[in-house]
Amino acid sequence: MNSIQADSKQVILVTGASRSGKSEWAEILAQKTNQSVVYIATAIVDSTDPEWQARIIKHQSRRPQQWQTLVVTKDLVTVINNALASECLLIDSLGTWVANLLDLDASIWSEITHNLINSLNTTAAEIILVGEETGWGVVPAYQSGRIFRDRLSDLLRQIGGIADCVYLVVGGHILNLSQLGQPLKQYEG
Repeated sequence: MNSIQADSKQVILVTGASRSGKSEWAEILAQKTNQSVVYIATAIVDSTDPEWQARIIKHQSRRPQQWQTLVVTKDLVTVINNALASECLLIDSLGTWVANLLDLDASIWSEITHNLINSLNTTAAEIILVGEETGWGVVPAYQSGRIFRDRLSDLLRQIGGIADCVYLVVGGHILNLSQLGQPLKQYEG
């Protein structure tokens, strides 16, 4: 396992299946930074959905009380751009964030992802992003499902291409893909 160095900014991507442990691993990584952690929750709170409320409460109960929590359902770029070098932003999750912006047309979505990648490249803060792997299943039967899957998968690939470290969490086991694999970008022209 790589330790996170407090003196160097990193972008870390933690990806995996639902309920695999990726959020828990991201929380452990954030604690290891010894920086001021800002937990960026991308979920829209729905008080009429008790199952969703239970998920949110479970996540909240694991986090140290000294962590600041911000709910940022759309404008991640501004938050990342305004982050301090003394901070670690834990963004959970990219899938929910993509879903919140699903109604945008392709050109606006492309601009937003371009701005997000730029902000990740230029921020002084430590950034840990949690994203769901959705492309391992069948092709969704509905257009909105295909757009969601394609946008999220493409975003994870872009972030993985610039990340200092990429982890895959499957069945409660952590794989450091940066140590085990080779980035595709080294073969691209």
